[in-house]
Amino acid sequence: MILLDIGGTFIKRSDGLCIPMPSAGSAEEIAGALRQATAGEAEAIGVAIPGPFDYEHGIFLMRHKFASVYGKSFRELAGIADCTQLKFMHDVNAPLLGAVQMLGLQEHNTALVTLGTGLGFSAAIKGKVQFGPNGSPAVSLWDKPYGEGIAEDIVSARGIRLAYGRLGGNNSLSAREIAQRAQDGDILARNTFTGMGRCLGEVLGQVCAELKLDTILFGGQISKSMSLFEEPLKAKLPGLRMEAAPQGAVYEGLLSLFQKNTITN
Repeated sequence: MILLDIGGTFIKRSDGLCIPMPSAGSAEEIAGALRQATAGEAEAIGVAIPGPFDYEHGIFLMRHKFASVYGKSFRELAGIADCTQLKFMHDVNAPLLGAVQMLGLQEHNTALVTLGTGLGFSAAIKGKVQFGPNGSPAVSLWDKPYGEGIAEDIVSARGIRLAYGRLGGNNSLSAREIAQRAQDGDILARNTFTGMGRCLGEVLGQVCAELKLDTILFGGQISKSMSLFEEPLKAKLPGLRMEAAPQGAVYEGLLSLFQKNTITN
């Protein structure tokens, strides 16, 4: 079995293989990456991929990335034989489902927040991941109103760069470079992450109350710098269990697609 975690920059396989993904490239370039990622004999392939995407039929529906393959079939682009079982899940739902199983959270109301190029969110109520009608998470966080815009304007790699620039820093630096400056004592960088943590805590607080969440898991590259924004975040979310999503949760979630009695709804 081949299990894939597809992002805008890389495709990661459960066997450790990491393949560059030119999501802004041509259809031929994207197809080449997909063919490389799915190479090898396999009776089944499970894929975690961001939306919008037709998770039932495997059709690309994104315009902000993978635009050159909009409306095209994943199976045809990757050259996957009809006899190979092929299933898809949203790239935030899949790791949440896996984390529920790995951490024994079947009786908990849990959310996974992914912090990276965007702000991802998925919730599981009593262990059941909440899917929307199109296969994406039933509840979103990225578009929650905040200030004069939305949460993702602040809680994202782009938001970090813009906030650092507004405070007087060099906004041509990457979010990772700004995080390193914060670790090194740069007060502008530290204030940038403090503001991000405050925003995330406020928008999360609203959703936590609505869904009666008791556990928050974190994933994504920016979450690796959580020490920089943990204090303002926790100040807004007292009493909640918070921890990193377990390694490999996305693949554990994908495996459930091929098992009976999957704990989804």
